[in-house]
Amino acid sequence: MSGYILGEKAHQSQQFNQDGVRVPTTTIKSASCYCIGITQTSIKLAFGRGKNVNKPQIGELKKAGIETPLRFFREIKLKKLKGATVTEENGKKVLTLGELKISIGNQIKPNMIFKEGELVSVTGISKGKGFQGVVKRWGFAGGPKTHGQSDRWRAPGSIGQTTTPGRVYKGKKMAGRMGNDTVTVKGLMVMGVSEDQMVVKGVIPGSRTALISVVSAS
Repeated sequence: MSGYILGEKAHQSQQFNQDGVRVPTTTIKSASCYCIGITQTSIKLAFGRGKNVNKPQIGELKKAGIETPLRFFREIKLKKLKGATVTEENGKKVLTLGELKISIGNQIKPNMIFKEGELVSVTGISKGKGFQGVVKRWGFAGGPKTHGQSDRWRAPGSIGQTTTPGRVYKGKKMAGRMGNDTVTVKGLMVMGVSEDQMVVKGVIPGSRTALISVVSAS
């Protein structure tokens, strides 16, 4: 069975396993993740208490029977959820994941979807670093400090040839905006799970309170 849930990055910490080895961990809080829409091809989730929720989103939440204003809305294709099927019961669409049945308006809790020891993939937006040079952005070694130059240690150097090809190749590593990218970390083990949060082994992208999506690796 494959599962999916939205949450926020709480904090990073560490634990000691049964062998006494220290392992880094990250806590993901998911106390307010709700199902607000089900179709034959996708499911829509909403998460996170918000203040500035627009009227269309408020109407969508009320239609699902949710009075709490939620901030983030995400639609997930059912083909990403292994073994997921949609059926109708009493005129309402129901999503079935193994023995779990989810209908519109239901709250999705971490311990309903995941279990300890399971492998998951975590997706988030990495921290933005602003405009950075090639040394920080790409790990360039830089030029020599001596031999006739003293102020070009962090310069990129040559970026191409001459008349042939007469242009700079696409994808050339140069200075530019760094970070603020969607990053997925795969194969993280679930160290602990409860009704409102889960702990995964390793580190995940993003700052505290950043939106995180967790999906089963299998």
